[in-house]
Amino acid sequence: MNRRYFLAAALGTSALWAADRSVRIVAFGRNGQRQTTEALLMISKTDAEWRKQLSPTQYDVTRKKGTERAFSGEYNAHKGDGLYRCVCCETALFDSRHKFDSGTGWPSFFQPVAKENVAEHVDKALFMTRTEIVCARCDAHLGHVFDDGPRPTGLRYCMNSASLRFVARTSEK
Repeated sequence: MNRRYFLAAALGTSALWAADRSVRIVAFGRNGQRQTTEALLMISKTDAEWRKQLSPTQYDVTRKKGTERAFSGEYNAHKGDGLYRCVCCETALFDSRHKFDSGTGWPSFFQPVAKENVAEHVDKALFMTRTEIVCARCDAHLGHVFDDGPRPTGLRYCMNSASLRFVARTSEK
């Protein structure tokens, strides 16, 4: 086997592996009740596909790790009863029952609806180390988590409204 063939085979295998990565996501019904845990493929789209699906602000926040201005997002003072889902892939991320007013200007939660549905990454941007929170299914940037939140967790998941879509709780499953 020559070098060129070996390199092409190795790159092809890693590309297939990346395309077929799966994650375990907890599904939630329209009533907000936990349903099943499913192994689902990661969602991967081109920049052009994301730009077509998302508003410019949603694209900047979720795909380019942007941050909306404090007190400017539609969910900062939102009081509805339901689930906050990923604007990119509809994965359930946060429950309104876990939301609190942090006074920071961004919607804040003391825990995700299911730990499986979010992932954490080290973020060393802006000359500081923070913990970035992303959607586990599509890797959309959501915001950051800090350890200055209320009981029972002591955590503050500080999210961008532009990365979320609120779905009101219904009596349906």
